[in-house]
Amino acid sequence: MFKEFRAFIARGNVLDLAVAVIIGAAFGKIVTSLTEDVLMPVIGKLFGGLDFSSYFIKLGPVPANLANSTDYEALKKAGVPLLGYGAFITQAVNFVIVAFIIFMLVRTINRASALFEREAARLRHEQEQAVPPPPEPVEIGLLRQILDELKKRPNA
Repeated sequence: MFKEFRAFIARGNVLDLAVAVIIGAAFGKIVTSLTEDVLMPVIGKLFGGLDFSSYFIKLGPVPANLANSTDYEALKKAGVPLLGYGAFITQAVNFVIVAFIIFMLVRTINRASALFEREAARLRHEQEQAVPPPPEPVEIGLLRQILDELKKRPNA
């Protein structure tokens, strides 16, 4: 079992997957920053607030020291039950951005792949056309000459 596991880990696609996960995590941080620091403030401004994450509904009692607080994180740390629809919308926008970028990436790769396939097919076709057909065997040539001579004879 250990040998099988070692062979599995040593496979190239497992290493590729590890690299993809690391790059994906870094890409996720970039998209999160884009969403939280660029897009959501603009969306929040359109909806009347500067901080979109401050949109929530209190579902339980709030401690006296946080009675009028609109700080979602502070209320959450204090254990106040909250319905954080602003944070949810932020994550939903984050997901849509990531999904769109992945869609564009896959679409570009598919188009490039199809272009490369067409080019490879064109090159194969050109190579096939450039190769002269193999010479006819001598026996076939002799048989053709005999057939031509037989056709010249009158039917007897």
